[in-house]
Order: sequence, then C-alpha cells, then structure tokens
Amino acid sequence: MFEEKFITVNQCQVRLRRAGAGPTLLYLHGANGVPKVPGFLEKLTPHFDVLVPEHPGFGESDSPQWLENMHDLAYFYSDLLAQLNLPNVHVMGSSLGGWLALEMAVREPQRFTSMVLIGSAGIRLVDAPPGDIFQWDAETAARHTFVNDAMVEFAIAHPLTPATAQKNRQTIERLAFEPRLHDPMLHKWLHRIKCPVQLSWGVQDKIMPLAYGHAFQKLIDHAELVTFENCGHLPQMEKPDEFVASSLRFLQSRR
Repeated sequence: MFEEKFITVNQCQVRLRRAGAGPTLLYLHGANGVPKVPGFLEKLTPHFDVLVPEHPGFGESDSPQWLENMHDLAYFYSDLLAQLNLPNVHVMGSSLGGWLALEMAVREPQRFTSMVLIGSAGIRLVDAPPGDIFQWDAETAARHTFVNDAMVEFAIAHPLTPATAQKNRQTIERLAFEPRLHDPMLHKWLHRIKCPVQLSWGVQDKIMPLAYGHAFQKLIDHAELVTFENCGHLPQMEKPDEFVASSLRFLQSRR
C-alpha cells in the first residue's frame, strides 16, 4: 500500500506516494500525470523502495511560476533527491518522464544506479517525427496511445477531471510545446550517462516511434533496447507482466 504525503522543496509543494523496501526506485510519470499509482508499480515494491512523485504543475502539486522548461524540472528533482537524502537511485521514466530522467542524468550522472526509459521523448529525428499530442483531443490521444481496443475504450470512458486535464495541459505546453517534445541540445550530452540503461518500447508506439529507441541506443553507452509486440506508447500499462519481468531482470542485475 502506497502512503501519500506532500513535501515542500524550494517553496513548491508536491504530492509524493511511497511504498516498499530496498534500493530506491524513482518513477517519473508522463504527460497525463499520475492521479493514481499505476498497478504495475505494486509488483516492484517487494524489491524496491518505490517513490512516485507528481511533478510540479501536475495534478495536486503546486504550479510554480519558475517552471518554464525541462531544465527547471531537472534541477528541481536534484534538489528533491538531496532533501530526501537519496544520493543513489534507480530511475524509471515514462515518455516525458524519460526525457526528464535523461536531463537529470546528464547533470548528475553519479546519482543514478540504473535507468529504465519507456517510450522516452527528449530528442528529435527529422525522418520520424513524434506524434503531435498538442493537436489531439482525448479520444484521439487514447487511440494513438494504446493498441489494445479495451484499453482505448477504458481510457476514453475514464478521462481526467477537467480541472486536472487543463492543469496538466498548461504545464506540458510550458515544458514541451516549442520545440516539440525535445531538447535540441540534449543529444550532445547523452554520453555523460554512465549507468546501465534499458530502453523499453512498444513496437507500435505512435507517439514516440520505435526509431527513437534505436536512436537512443546509439547515443547512450551501455543501453539495451527491449521491445514489446502489439503494444503502443505505454508497455507498462498495456503489457504489465512482460514489462515488470524485463524491468526486474534488468534492475536486479544492477543492484
């Protein structure tokens, strides 16, 4: 069972859920936020002390005026980890959260034991543009996120509350609207990441196509690519058992 509390870092209050025991695993959510702790994370708590923060600007966390780009968010998390006295962590980042993990790791490579990046944003390929999430309504986004029809219909039937959706949208526009879903300078610094990296990708990802997984594998030393067939942008949701099994094998081999 995850316990919930609010912590204040640099005058910004954020919601934090935490459960489990063992080495620290920091989960960084994507553009839809994390209104509930995803079920797959429960399966990791017997092995890890799992932290699930809600980024500034999302859900029930504060929306600070200083939050203008992904660099601001990366430095915020550096301060959060320092305040929690967590000098070494495993990190799992999904989509926008994967991009955030990369921005953190190029700044403080010594802090990270390993990284699992899920359909990560952060770089741009001219011949494989990402899905333009800013042009999609909620139904279109669901159909581009999942391959499984039942998950598409569930997502359509269970949208975020209007207030949360609007808040998250405003923050995403601040962080990733221009340039779209990437940092033009990030690719130059990915060599600074020294920890092992697992790239987890749905073969049918329409938001960050599989070409990005191959590109990250070339740019990051010690990176391995794991793919999930008949799966879209969120393998941790669409293929949870396979995803947890592959992630546990990877993470436990790096403990």
